[in-house]
Amino acid sequence: MGAGSDTQARALRGLPAVHELARALDAPHALAVAAARRAIDEARAAALAGTSLDGGGAGLDRDLLERARELLAELNRPSLERVINATGVIVHTNLGRAPLSASARKAVARAAEGYANLELDLNTGERGTRHAHVDSLLCELTGAQAAMVVNNGAGAVLLAAAALAGRGRPIVVSRGQLVEIGGGFRIPEVIAQSGARLVEVGTTNRTRLADYEEALAAVGGEPGAILRVHPSNFRAVGFVEDVSIDALCALGPPVIDDIGSGVLADASGLPALAEEPPIKRSIAAGAALVCCSGDKLLGGPQAGLLVGRADAVAAARKHPLARALRIDKLSLAALEATLVAYRDPERARREIPVLAMLDAPEEKLAALAERLREAIGPAAEIVRASGKVGGGALPMLELEGPVVALRTEADPAAVAQALRFATPPVIGRIHDGRVLLDPRTMTHTELEPAARAVRSALAATPTQ
Repeated sequence: MGAGSDTQARALRGLPAVHELARALDAPHALAVAAARRAIDEARAAALAGTSLDGGGAGLDRDLLERARELLAELNRPSLERVINATGVIVHTNLGRAPLSASARKAVARAAEGYANLELDLNTGERGTRHAHVDSLLCELTGAQAAMVVNNGAGAVLLAAAALAGRGRPIVVSRGQLVEIGGGFRIPEVIAQSGARLVEVGTTNRTRLADYEEALAAVGGEPGAILRVHPSNFRAVGFVEDVSIDALCALGPPVIDDIGSGVLADASGLPALAEEPPIKRSIAAGAALVCCSGDKLLGGPQAGLLVGRADAVAAARKHPLARALRIDKLSLAALEATLVAYRDPERARREIPVLAMLDAPEEKLAALAERLREAIGPAAEIVRASGKVGGGALPMLELEGPVVALRTEADPAAVAQALRFATPPVIGRIHDGRVLLDPRTMTHTELEPAARAVRSALAATPTQ
């Protein structure tokens, strides 16, 4: 046996039993055993690869014990945790989309403490409906006759199609609107799952009113519905044509309008929203059901909103899918608080984070960027770059402003990784070979933690 084999064998013999290492950890038995087993497995793999130190001798190896303690801390760390979004992407799907307002967070905490009147009518003492907590608010804010909420936007579209055009009835859609949304979900597949029969009209770039009229005449009888889908995550420009929601509603069959991002704010106060279809417009046009997400431009929790005619909403509520797609009490609490803010447009723009970020003035962003730069030190400088709305909304809008760029010879990917390992994790973006931190998506209380994470990451990341 060679010297290398002797060293390897000695290292393997020096590994303690799992129960010995677990006994040295201050943790419940099952957790200590899990951490000890992982640490020993790592040490065994290192020894077999010839990269470990001699760990034998009296007592436990200090490096092995320290590694077991690190693994124990990792096992105790929540998988879902708060992060600092420094990407400049406001509605960041990977980071949970819209951050909640302070009032929404308080509402969630209240609903989470003990029981809640989720489906109890406090006036009568009888069973109620969870939709009652937001349906009147939604009707007030949109002009709809009725409303209900499910657990996400895709679920709202699925339920609307199933309720108004299921059981093999035709649902007419422009070919230019057979889009794919995030996660690979495609409108044709959603329609198929609803039980409706897809009828395509027009072409990818041009669909006229006559295309819908011919399709409706061809299917005969009572068609299920017309589905209009807002292409929220892309824009078609040039030789294009589509049909307005008003013209579609005038055709007669019920119209489902999937507007995507759920704009409730007045675009006159927020010009950035001018390109997104507002809920009120579709309701005024006569859409049977208007579907949208709650956690995009509306600025609330994950939810799927269905608002429109009383008969259409009633059909959706009675459909078996409604129970499978129902929203939970915490999301309802956050949504109600978010909607209440919209009663005062100025309050909504001030308190709902998504709207405040869209409307952030240059001087505020410059002040935040300067504070962050100073807190980081010489390794930071202020440059200009463009953020995005994200979440499939306003894809052409560039949110240009001041950002903090890190000046370092270290690999930017390694720096970004070190920032993700920080507590709390800081998520930036890499552009032109540098890590950028955008203050548009950060609060003033996050600047100092972010700066500490940057200083530690730069110190721990070797230069190239």
